[in-house]
Amino acid sequence: MAKKNSCALLSVSDKTGIVSLARILADADVCLISTGGTAKALRSAGLEVVKMSDYTGFPEMLGGRLKTLHPKVHGGLLYLRDNPAHESALAERQMESIDFVIVNLYPFGDTINRPDATLAEVLENIDIGGPAMIRSAAKNYRNVTVVMEPADYDAVGREVQKYGKTALPMRHFLAAKAFSKLASYDQAVSFFLNRAHELQIQEPQAPIGDLCDPRKNRQLRSDPFKEKSTIVEPLPDPLQISAPLVQTLRYGENPHQKAALYGCFPDRFSQIHGKKLSYNNVLDLNAAAALISEFAGAPPTLAILKHANPCGMGQGGSLKEAWEKALATDRQAAFGGIIIANTVLDAPCAKALIPIFCEGIAAPNFTPEALEILKKKNTLLVKALCLPPLNFCPKIDESDPPMTSMQIRDLGGMVYLAQSVDESPKSWEPNSLADLDSGKTRWKTVTKRDPSEAEFTAMKFGWRIVKHVKSNAVVYASSDRTLGIGAGQMSRVDSSQIAIWKAGEAKLPLAGSAVCSDAFFPFADGLIAAAKAGATAAIQPGGSMRDTEVIAAADERGMAMIFTHRRCFLH
Repeated sequence: MAKKNSCALLSVSDKTGIVSLARILADADVCLISTGGTAKALRSAGLEVVKMSDYTGFPEMLGGRLKTLHPKVHGGLLYLRDNPAHESALAERQMESIDFVIVNLYPFGDTINRPDATLAEVLENIDIGGPAMIRSAAKNYRNVTVVMEPADYDAVGREVQKYGKTALPMRHFLAAKAFSKLASYDQAVSFFLNRAHELQIQEPQAPIGDLCDPRKNRQLRSDPFKEKSTIVEPLPDPLQISAPLVQTLRYGENPHQKAALYGCFPDRFSQIHGKKLSYNNVLDLNAAAALISEFAGAPPTLAILKHANPCGMGQGGSLKEAWEKALATDRQAAFGGIIIANTVLDAPCAKALIPIFCEGIAAPNFTPEALEILKKKNTLLVKALCLPPLNFCPKIDESDPPMTSMQIRDLGGMVYLAQSVDESPKSWEPNSLADLDSGKTRWKTVTKRDPSEAEFTAMKFGWRIVKHVKSNAVVYASSDRTLGIGAGQMSRVDSSQIAIWKAGEAKLPLAGSAVCSDAFFPFADGLIAAAKAGATAAIQPGGSMRDTEVIAAADERGMAMIFTHRRCFLH
């Protein structure tokens, strides 16, 4: 091998821009060492290339599994240039200095996103040599440049043309980026293998199908009413969090705070109009989509949220009618809120929204006429592309790894909380009154009187909403609208009183309504207050030491009450 200033290893699955960068390196008197298809592409462009097997003196073997894992590769990457002992060891074994590693990894993500891919194909696309070279180069970034993405080729090429090598700040930046990319890659592999193990996919030639989408192929335990871990999906150990930057945000919770958005957000929402997103916009949109997903496939339904809490919800024959019902719950709180619909937002609804100032409007889509109306304002308009469950990301690739079905909170100082997503099996919610005492559902009537059809419909409507209200949460509902919402109080009675007061302010009578509570009534006083306000039905999880007293209080007042046996506390 002719003596050069240094060497570069080039081995890429994505050939975009590789010839141009290789030519710049060659002009800087850098020897090009390459493998397989990359070497072929460079030779086709007229560049002189040394085959990896010629450099190492060791042939590729095991069908290509073993080709770069060699001391001449990693010695040339890892040795310290200012260490005489290292330099002497390299010279003694006739190893070359390798100062550039241009490698991108096997397309693992592309492979698992193919439903016809087999387990054997997936396993072959777990890169070993590439990550090993990248790690060696990144560890020794003070001397070695590691490049994983074609997007960085131009910047690297400019520095090589100017200095004959890259500057230390560039090498430092690329090394940090490389370790982040490797973490994402490893996370995607780990996620896939955990899913394959969970679903007991072991046959190498078996198609993986929709394994990469955690919303499918879930195993349920035989008893869907068991409180413990209905879904076979253990929380991970260790917790790995790695997500690409999507965009910087307008500001954080307050204007003096910086904020950015990471991960799979573009797979859920697409902004089509309005100013740049803020941190609070994202939180509100996420809460809004989680709420409206409860009504997927239902008649036209619309919700208004403020500070991630529902402040009004309505359902009707049209979105305009649903909007009018939702707004009636709390006209004041709707100012500056987020509006979301469960169906395509049309012109009549858009015209009705115009007089109200809101931060954002979201829907699965907008009619052209509605967009023309709404774009006259600077309101944020968003397509809700993917409704919940929102807490996993179906897309899996090297740069955008999935999250399992988890919610994670950062407590600061490298402390995290994680929990499984609150997803109730369909079997928990009855389809009809007849299901209540049939053994088909966990919901049970616990009072002497069964609910009427209208009360039962109101209970189901309110229950789907109360689980999205910050606790302590109490919602008064009819069959197609919220009447009063109380949120976030230290006492459940206070939440109930706030909801009653809100209904009074809105001049919405509570007579015949259903009161919905996200957790049990610890004392009978909360239920008694609801009955005095006009509620004739109640739905709550149950489980209090004083359930007997609460049930007795309901019976004394002729109320119907359902226990769901599932708390939906939102802290």
